[in-house]
Amino acid sequence: MAEATGPARPVWQRVLAHILLVFFSAVFIMPFVWLVSSSVKPDSQIFRTPPEWIPKQPVMVSVGGEEHPVYEGPAGERVGLIERLPQEGEVRVVPAVGGADTMLIPQERFDAYEPVREFGLEWSNYPEGLRFINFGQQLTNTLIVCISSAFGAVLSCSLVAYGLARVPWRGRNGLFYVILATMMIPPQVTMVPLFVVFAKLGMVNTFWPLILPMFFAPGFFVFLLRQFFLGIPQDLTDAARIEGCGEFAIYWRIALPLSKPALATVALFAFLQAWNDYLGPLIYLSDEAKYTLSLGIASFSSQYGSFPGMLMAVSTVMTVPIIILFFFTQRTFIQGITLTGLKG
Repeated sequence: MAEATGPARPVWQRVLAHILLVFFSAVFIMPFVWLVSSSVKPDSQIFRTPPEWIPKQPVMVSVGGEEHPVYEGPAGERVGLIERLPQEGEVRVVPAVGGADTMLIPQERFDAYEPVREFGLEWSNYPEGLRFINFGQQLTNTLIVCISSAFGAVLSCSLVAYGLARVPWRGRNGLFYVILATMMIPPQVTMVPLFVVFAKLGMVNTFWPLILPMFFAPGFFVFLLRQFFLGIPQDLTDAARIEGCGEFAIYWRIALPLSKPALATVALFAFLQAWNDYLGPLIYLSDEAKYTLSLGIASFSSQYGSFPGMLMAVSTVMTVPIIILFFFTQRTFIQGITLTGLKG
């Protein structure tokens, strides 16, 4: 017999839900759209009031090998501004289309002309900005830290979570609560002691302080994987034990293959955390050749804040890979989140 389903929602409720979703999606995406738009604008246009969302460039006319701005009059006529002659009270212009002969018009008449700006993209912000921050080196440094952190989180957290979820031993729940309690400690509390430890080990100004903590089972990732391992049927592990498999073999051959969505979620979270980490590189890295992208952009902003177009371009380049990564992994990511925490 078919399972009974609840009554369908009225059409107006579904329409309202879609309208709200579209509205809030637009609100959340507006900062990113503004970032991308600003990255292809001239610096003078970024902070205009009211703001302009569509990039525009001033129209220029070439006269004698030199570029001059184009102005448009009240009747729609366009002229290229050559120079102003304040002593004579006139302005020297040239027809913007056809002809190269200059002419003089009164300053009072020229005051009614407006500069012409049309759609155009300032692509030079990207190569210039990436050159300023040494993008290739900083991207390599960032990927080293991110990939190593993701690997460390998956390896250490899966081992600890499996031991807490599938191996029966006295005190495992108490230890799990202690691990959860570590999530409540603000990172600022452990910042100084950790720095002292890594300084004593001679690891300051290396990548190790940014990578090693992920090899010691962060509490949040242990929680995610433990809850997922609890959802694996007990019959599978019991059958494996009957066949003579040890705990590590069960972990490697059964638990890990069945936990790919949760493992991918942990890897993605760890990757994003390392990618966006600014405080860690700021504390431990002093050599510019070892800067990560987040630290490099902050350094660029402090030194070259007068070039907002290049700053927006570099920020866009740093943001886009994460968006692409999420689009390619969103199905696995959402599956890992929804299947976690079904059992306590």
